[in-house]
Amino acid sequence: MTTALLLLDFQNGIAGRFAEAGSDVIAHAGRALSAARSAGIPVVFVRVAFREGFPEAAARNKAFGGIANSPQAPHMTEDAEATQIIAALAPRPAEPVVVKRRYGAFASDLDVVLRGLGATDLVVAGVSTSGAVLSTVREAADRDFGLTVLADACADQDPEVHRVLLEKVFPRQAEVVTVDAWASRLSADGAPRG
Repeated sequence: MTTALLLLDFQNGIAGRFAEAGSDVIAHAGRALSAARSAGIPVVFVRVAFREGFPEAAARNKAFGGIANSPQAPHMTEDAEATQIIAALAPRPAEPVVVKRRYGAFASDLDVVLRGLGATDLVVAGVSTSGAVLSTVREAADRDFGLTVLADACADQDPEVHRVLLEKVFPRQAEVVTVDAWASRLSADGAPRG
């Protein structure tokens, strides 16, 4: 059994909003990142971005269809500063950064990366809980991954939606724990696991 830590959408234009609002989600994600690295657990960063001209943004897609003509368009391309991983969680050279084209992390080559790592279990942290985290957890469960969601390393702009997902929805498909609980389990076991 091989576990991988997925850090979803911790990019300047998304996670930065939570930091500005006083959320400590980035600090919690940083502790999860440190724990994973110390335990030898592979880390995969996932960010959302589009090619120049937004060929992936179909007009029929309610969430992304109008992005090419929106004021945020210049900030959503692959090379834009807003789509880069935040400095506080900077990937190391050997840590993959996957670019997705939708909310869920599997709208990318993530599956290929996870197979290359031999991952059977995923530990998920990200922003936002109702977007990237929800979509990724659902897809990962359907693909039969063992799942852990790090509750305090996830955040959403709607606190009630965040609470309902963590307390009522995710426990049907994943273990939901805090970063400290997960990290202490890693320390106690002395071996990488979910």
